[in-house]
Amino acid sequence: MTTVPDPATRHPLPGFDRVAFLKPVVTSPTIEVGEYTYYDDPAGSADFEHANVLYAYGPERLVIGRYCAIAAGTRFLMAGGAHPTSGVSTYPFAMFEGAWRDATLDLATGMPSRGDTVVGNDVWFGYGCLVMPGVRIGDGAIIAAGSVVTADVEPYAVVGGNPARLIRRRFDAADVRRLLDLAWWDWPAEQVTRHARTIMAGSPADLERAVRG
Repeated sequence: MTTVPDPATRHPLPGFDRVAFLKPVVTSPTIEVGEYTYYDDPAGSADFEHANVLYAYGPERLVIGRYCAIAAGTRFLMAGGAHPTSGVSTYPFAMFEGAWRDATLDLATGMPSRGDTVVGNDVWFGYGCLVMPGVRIGDGAIIAAGSVVTADVEPYAVVGGNPARLIRRRFDAADVRRLLDLAWWDWPAEQVTRHARTIMAGSPADLERAVRG
């Protein structure tokens, strides 16, 4: 009997611990990852929430959708790593115990925040990407290797560079609307399996015809 991968499996490829489904691996209440999103790292994939989500000291959340592919070295910087910039110095006095913290903690906790970092579904991160705090990345986007993402990325856009800029759009506006409406990542796994070949190799119109007849 043909089966589909179990999203609750930590390492879905037997003998290859470098690949981990993140949903069963992540324990932090401020990190949410959808089913089938995986991280691939030969140095170890199961410690993603500590090695790849940095400065997550505050209330801001990292939300990653389903079916995302995250290559080794991709890191998400959270708002806790921010330094004050409104005064003379950017030194984080409030980080240290004692009189420094007592005098400046309210300034540190009152710094503006860009909010949660949100990644859509079916997003591919190439090797060594860096995502800055509060960025929103749309469904179906591709983030080229080595990119530094400092601003929001539209659905089905391909971006790259430092800072990441638009390289091209994967589909025209009509096809993007069609794909967002289909939202195949929300389908039951059995339905995804039935249409996996079209999802991987077909056009948006092909997928729409296959589903709706």
